[in-house]
Amino acid sequence: MFLENKSHMQQDLFGIESQLSKSKRKKLRSSSYAFFYELIYCNIKENDFAVLFSDKGSRPNAPVNALVSALILYLKKGWTTEDLFERIDFDLRTRTALGLHNLEDTPFCPATFFNFQNRLLNHFVTTGENLIEKIFDSLTEAQLKKLKIKTDIQRMDSFQAMSNIRAYSRTQLLVEVLIRVYRVLSDSDKRNWKDTFTPYVKNTSSAFVYGLNKSDIPHELQKIADMYHGLYELLKSSYRNTEIFEIFERVFNEHFCIVADKITVRDSRELTSSSLQSPDDIDATFRTKRGDNYRGQVVNITETANPENALNLITDVAVEPNNTDDSTILNNRIDEIKKKCDDLNEMHTDGGYGSSDNDKKMDTNKINHIQTAARGRVAEVPMKIKRTDDEHYQVSCPQQTVQSQETKTRLKACFDLKVCSKCQHTESCPAIIQNNYRVFYFTHEMVKMQERTHAIELLPPERRKIRPNIEATVKEYTMAFNHKGKLRLRGKFKTILFAFAMSIGINFGRIFRHLMANPDLIPSLARICALFSAVTTAVDTVKCKIVRCVVAFYAKNFKEPENVLFMSIYAKSAF
Repeated sequence: MFLENKSHMQQDLFGIESQLSKSKRKKLRSSSYAFFYELIYCNIKENDFAVLFSDKGSRPNAPVNALVSALILYLKKGWTTEDLFERIDFDLRTRTALGLHNLEDTPFCPATFFNFQNRLLNHFVTTGENLIEKIFDSLTEAQLKKLKIKTDIQRMDSFQAMSNIRAYSRTQLLVEVLIRVYRVLSDSDKRNWKDTFTPYVKNTSSAFVYGLNKSDIPHELQKIADMYHGLYELLKSSYRNTEIFEIFERVFNEHFCIVADKITVRDSRELTSSSLQSPDDIDATFRTKRGDNYRGQVVNITETANPENALNLITDVAVEPNNTDDSTILNNRIDEIKKKCDDLNEMHTDGGYGSSDNDKKMDTNKINHIQTAARGRVAEVPMKIKRTDDEHYQVSCPQQTVQSQETKTRLKACFDLKVCSKCQHTESCPAIIQNNYRVFYFTHEMVKMQERTHAIELLPPERRKIRPNIEATVKEYTMAFNHKGKLRLRGKFKTILFAFAMSIGINFGRIFRHLMANPDLIPSLARICALFSAVTTAVDTVKCKIVRCVVAFYAKNFKEPENVLFMSIYAKSAF
């Protein structure tokens, strides 16, 4: 049964903080953890998570704001589960971030923490709704508004998020799946198939492959193919509903095929980048980029980039298979980004995000797409096309400028052949000789592509180098990777949780540093704190409650400048 957690709002008068010295209380209240409690924990909309719990009268849920906040800290800090619970038990700062005001409270146990993640996954699979993304969007919307951050100019980039899986060779993957299948067989099936499985299960898959000569691999692959075929026919009726059999079936279909009633091994060139990379991560895909191999997902991030902003925040996050092209990601996300930031009119990307389809979407959304580079080869002889009206263009080569003409399917520019004959670029000119002209054919799509690639030249100098700063944002994400440059987790959904938790954490870190650099934005509660400290040690419980009400009223009506971020920062933590 779902219940909101409001216990943190009624703080214990004689809790942990009251036992600290004045200097330590001040240090705790100015820590990032105290701000995390105010800016993140207290602004998590718990009702969004009510769908995860029963609507019948039953045992109430663990506090959702504590679970979500713990998940954010756990992924942002790169803690292990053991680290997280040790900090919840013994770290005063972590307890402050999670709204725990005395040493007796424990918001949830490890099993509840894991079950909560499973509930999030099941809800995502069933409905397609990512509740952590919903929290990110609601927090970011409020932060952008309160900080008055302009969202009209934004930038975008992506990075490879490698899954924490082994890089299997083809033979090793096939053997590893056989080992996993053998583990789930019943005792009787293990006895019946013992002789067949023994060569593959007596050691690890890597040990099996290590013992093979390169010349033996084709023969061994055919033996494995025969075994897969026989196993598939025998096991599909009894094990079809098991997770490992679904993996086994997928591998069987990807690597083998039946030709003339005989099982054969597919050519390696038939395997796609979407084929299974590891039985430990069925979502991971394969991609080679700049000579490096990646297995996992790709994370695409968008952040504000107006030079007038005092700080910039991440506004959109997307996680896709890593074989998804950047231009496809932009095409899928731009409508959603425009919906969240309706004043968006300028998007800065690198060359990988450009496409004709994206040009159309950018026009529809009235967004100027600025690229720092163009995809593909640079033309040896540039043809500059300038729009004169909706249907006509002015086309210039190094020697001539002419008006375009329409054909049935495209447009053309006809250059004087006499002038062309004297041009030094004759041999490499893209225009072809027809009758008395050299004719250059082009389409409206080509014009849009050229306008996009040259759009950066029309910007003032201070706006031409906006995109590279997002590389620093990417670095904030990749710092959480392990020493092999991989995530510390596996699977698409966990990568999604990582991406959104990191985004919430990165935005929070920027806001915290901004507030520390601009203390005038933080409401001054010195007089309230002094009043509270003077009475807490000298009055009984009843009087303290009266004082608390008076102080709360004073804090609520405490006047500050209009541009103050969160008028109640520290109002609760001070008590």
